[in-house]
Amino acid sequence: MSDTGNKIKLSMPVIVEGKYDKIKLESIIDGIIITTNGFSIAHDKGKLALIRRYAKERGAVILTDSDGAGFVIRNMLKSRLGGVKLINVYIPDVFGKERRKREPSKEGKLGVEGIDKEVLLKALRDAGVTDDGEIRAPWIDKRRLVEDGLSGGENSSALRKALCERLGLPERITAKGLLDALNTLYSEEEYSAALAVVIDKSCKM
Repeated sequence: MSDTGNKIKLSMPVIVEGKYDKIKLESIIDGIIITTNGFSIAHDKGKLALIRRYAKERGAVILTDSDGAGFVIRNMLKSRLGGVKLINVYIPDVFGKERRKREPSKEGKLGVEGIDKEVLLKALRDAGVTDDGEIRAPWIDKRRLVEDGLSGGENSSALRKALCERLGLPERITAKGLLDALNTLYSEEEYSAALAVVIDKSCKM
């Protein structure tokens, strides 16, 4: 784990429960952050498969809330992702209420989104979270997706869906998620080859 400006740069993705947890972590982490959307991850085969792909490449960090629901989600992930490197990061029990909420959670504990940045950083360090190798420099950006017809075009959605199917990625992955996956899991050559096949098939239809 190394400092990059005011953030730490992680080569392995961090798995959190919700979008507000992700927003909080984005203020201290430069890396891939994946949300489980609560318990819905249990039925999201595509996202589970994507997390497994990431974890096989470089491991993954699980950072869920410290309440009962958080532990259920954590244990579910551990059981579904057995055989890959997982680092469990635990936040302490801090009682209170997040600013955006009218009432405290059922157990009265703050979730990841409500924990101070310094406490989150300490939790990561205490769990031994470190950069596990050189991080591949991004080779594709949003402009390239537009140029390749995967974004902003009349048939972009269908083409993007076909590419995801070809690469074994969830068809509902967001544009940002697609960029993260391409930059992390695939080389430019692999991408170009897959895209060429997809475009060729679409032209023959």
